[in-house]
Parts: sequence; structure tokens; C-alpha cells
Amino acid sequence: MKGSRTMAVSEENLQTLEKYNLFADLLDSNGIVDDGILERLQLNVRSLMQSASDDVDLISLAQDVIFHPNMKALALHQLILLYIDWQDGKNE
Repeated sequence: MKGSRTMAVSEENLQTLEKYNLFADLLDSNGIVDDGILERLQLNVRSLMQSASDDVDLISLAQDVIFHPNMKALALHQLILLYIDWQDGKNE
């Protein structure tokens, strides 16, 4: 489909998001995902990568998802929804 953008998110990526608790306190009280929220997440990941530079899962998450060229505010919103669904499925 013309103009469509895709990004693959693996089970390992979701586990890394959970391991580092990257979505905790990320959203403001209004719950809107915008470019500022994406920048905050990217800064958090950069900081974690500096302190845990040997974690292959974190590096993979950063390359494949967080700093992916298609990662925009809408993609981050969809990633958060996917993460919530994954959490719910894991708890059942």
C-alpha cells in the first residue's frame, strides 16, 4: 500500500520495555502521545545505553524500534497500545 509504514516489534523488544520499565511516568496527565513524549523516551533510552552499554537487548530495542526511521508519535502510541495488550495477555 502506498504511503504505509511498518515496523516489526518482537517479543524480546516488549520484554526489554518491561525490564527497563520505559513507559513508567512517560505520559503526562492528559495521556496524549506527541513528539515531546517520543523525545523523552529517546533521551531515557540514550541514558540507559550509556550506563548499560553491554545489554544487547537494549541496543536491539533502540535500533529496531525506538530510533527506527518510522518511529513517530503515532507509532509510539501504537507501541504503547501493543505493550498494554501484551501485558494483559501475559497476565491471563
